[in-house]
Amino acid sequence: MRATVYGIPGSHPVRAGLLMLDRKGIEWRRRDLPNGVSRLVLRALGFPDVTVPAVRVDGRKVQTTRALARALDEIVPEPPLFPADPDRRAAVESAEQWGDEVLQPVPRRLSWAALSRDRKPLRSFLEGPVMGIPPSLAALTGGPLVKVGVRLNGAHDDAVRADLLTLPVLLDQVDDLIANGVVGAAEPNAADFQILTSVRLLMCFDDLRPLLDGRPAAEAALRVVPDYAGHVPPVFPAEWLPVLEPEPS
Repeated sequence: MRATVYGIPGSHPVRAGLLMLDRKGIEWRRRDLPNGVSRLVLRALGFPDVTVPAVRVDGRKVQTTRALARALDEIVPEPPLFPADPDRRAAVESAEQWGDEVLQPVPRRLSWAALSRDRKPLRSFLEGPVMGIPPSLAALTGGPLVKVGVRLNGAHDDAVRADLLTLPVLLDQVDDLIANGVVGAAEPNAADFQILTSVRLLMCFDDLRPLLDGRPAAEAALRVVPDYAGHVPPVFPAEWLPVLEPEPS
């Protein structure tokens, strides 16, 4: 069995989908599409929606990480992405939903906002050709696509400042999920892939490393996602960044 994964360069949901396929032992090939243009291409390919990851696997067309996790458990039951115990499954599903609806948009907005301020890091997120365009050329011509990404994701200054201010609270919630054994265990589940890929993308930002280094969230993210293409040097105004609380003496 082999899957085809359509995505956008640097997408953390796409990385989550690829990791779940790896977990199931399913081979895959990746086809990266330009942001914005991807919506037209996915419709032309017969996908019902415009979101990524968009995956062809076992004769199915599946979109979104949450739908993919359930489809993969049907196609290849072992190892499972959800616990068999009903209470544990409910906890994983709740964490997965929070990771999708609350946490996931934050690194996405921050990424587009950062690239709108400095487009040079765009090349570092390109792991291969984008619709046949070599990464170096795709990066050089990516300006209009960055503007589309900012607009589609609402990555304007007010939203980005709000995201940065709420990041410590969000990371505390990830740490709590780890402490409670919902994510971060030896056997990763759907919530691990949903949440820790978002944390791993945040770790690509030099501005955010002081918030992440030493946290259980960062340690767990590195275990699940050891490598993540992309590096963003300092780009946000210092006054936008959360002030770290001093360690208790």
